Amino acid sequence: MISSFIVSIGKPWRTLLVASVLCSGALVAAAADAPPIPRLVQQDGRYALFVDNAPYLMLAAQVNNSSGWPGVLSKVWPAMADLHANTVLIPVYWDQVERKEGEFDFSVVDALITGARSHQLHLVLLWFATWKNGNQHYMPAWMKQDPVRYPRLIDAHGETVDSPSPFGAATLAADMKAFAAFMGHLKAVDAQRTVLMVQVENESGTWECPRDYSPEAQKRFAEPVPTAVLKAMNKPAGGSWTELFGPEGEVFFHAWAVASFIGQVAAAGKAVYPLPLYANAAQRDIMKPSSPGNYGNGGPTDNVIPIWKAAAPALDMVCPDNYNTDTAAYIKALQVYRREDNALFIPETGGSPRFLFFALGTQAIGFSPFGMDYTKDYVVPEGVRPKDDLLHPWALTGTHKFLAPWIAGYRVINPMAREIARWNFEGKLQAVAEEPGQVTQTLSFGAWDVSVSYGVWARYARPAGNPQPIGSALVVQLGENQFLVTGFYSRIDFKPVEPGKHRQFLRVEEGAYENGEFKVVRELNGDQTDGGLDFIAEPLVLRVTISAY
Repeated sequence: MISSFIVSIGKPWRTLLVASVLCSGALVAAAADAPPIPRLVQQDGRYALFVDNAPYLMLAAQVNNSSGWPGVLSKVWPAMADLHANTVLIPVYWDQVERKEGEFDFSVVDALITGARSHQLHLVLLWFATWKNGNQHYMPAWMKQDPVRYPRLIDAHGETVDSPSPFGAATLAADMKAFAAFMGHLKAVDAQRTVLMVQVENESGTWECPRDYSPEAQKRFAEPVPTAVLKAMNKPAGGSWTELFGPEGEVFFHAWAVASFIGQVAAAGKAVYPLPLYANAAQRDIMKPSSPGNYGNGGPTDNVIPIWKAAAPALDMVCPDNYNTDTAAYIKALQVYRREDNALFIPETGGSPRFLFFALGTQAIGFSPFGMDYTKDYVVPEGVRPKDDLLHPWALTGTHKFLAPWIAGYRVINPMAREIARWNFEGKLQAVAEEPGQVTQTLSFGAWDVSVSYGVWARYARPAGNPQPIGSALVVQLGENQFLVTGFYSRIDFKPVEPGKHRQFLRVEEGAYENGEFKVVRELNGDQTDGGLDFIAEPLVLRVTISAY
């Protein structure tokens, strides 16, 4: 068993001394044998998460908010196996690990790491601390009971809001110290690199007002706009927040304040153990950016990404929690967060399972639907799940039908997740999904165009679209005339770019990747290939060799 790890800290985090580390051999490996720390690598405008010195796709799932306790982990691991996930996102709660000021108990973190390893999973740990969904509900009780020392935000009417002030100096110091201790513990016990990255806070910001109006905030708001903000937002020097940014000045100010706070927390942890770190954002209406709305003001929403990048350089990414059900909005959020200076990771998502293919097509390094554990049953909304005649009956797991729509995509991608990550990093992969009213899509691969059609139920029929948009396709160019293809409820075919030429299939091999090698099950021909390559509910992976005549 793993013994409890308890440290008393009486000095600032910079002089933090670990008194003792009592861990079982299961958590400690010799430093000489330790794999490299996971890292983000950028090449030719594309990103990859390198794990064990190779690109890694986080085919992930996030558990429910209260599922990070050892007593309910038995309801987490089976869901990950049924889903075919390779990574699980689990919270670590500040009020859980620092019950008494300055005393840290990370035994729960040890249980998460041990459990994940025993189930061949990687972890992304979520630091629920000063902010969780704009609130301070995961602060330790001793902080909540001292609002003078650890202040809440004040709105424009002088009323206290259930959200932390980003100008609480003692709050910042306490979070920095706790996060540094947490990261130090990970460094001590996780030489095997089970933990791939850490989320710093959760959906930070404030839902009920645009910014803090406390005396300290008012003082800061009256000061000149920081040079880093001016540079990030392409504004000239001189002028107040309101003069430079108009009605959005208060929102931009709050974003700078929150990002500066979280950036310092991240820096404190990264100084101890430089795992990749990110912050997630509760999305505003990305299709109506000028319309007012109740969203996480101050968090890393699409309108303030440059400010967050300037204020929090210790964060490797800012990431969208993408719950858009509208296809156009979902795609736009992916496109906005995939930047030259920002890798794309979707740490929380919902909506249609086909959105996984949109994410892969936008070169995401990871994808993670939310609430994927067996702590309670869910009723899948009618607009999200496929109709009964399109459900995958083999995917239903007992009464937990909320998993069923997600399993198909994960089941087909998981065996080749490493290859998918590498192909995406090398720019060889394209993926699409069905959009309302769009029955065909074309992908370009040099001398070949690849057509993707939806709702084609006869050999030479015209595409009509599926009864609801559930189709998807993924195409990888393995060689000049060789491709790997997979998808659902779609037909994939090839056409030479050269005028007057036609395609012919030289070989269509059905198979699967095992330990990095494609294992052929059979070759398809005749009815299975004459009209194109059809993909329905059952996972199917084809390696296709073609030529033109």
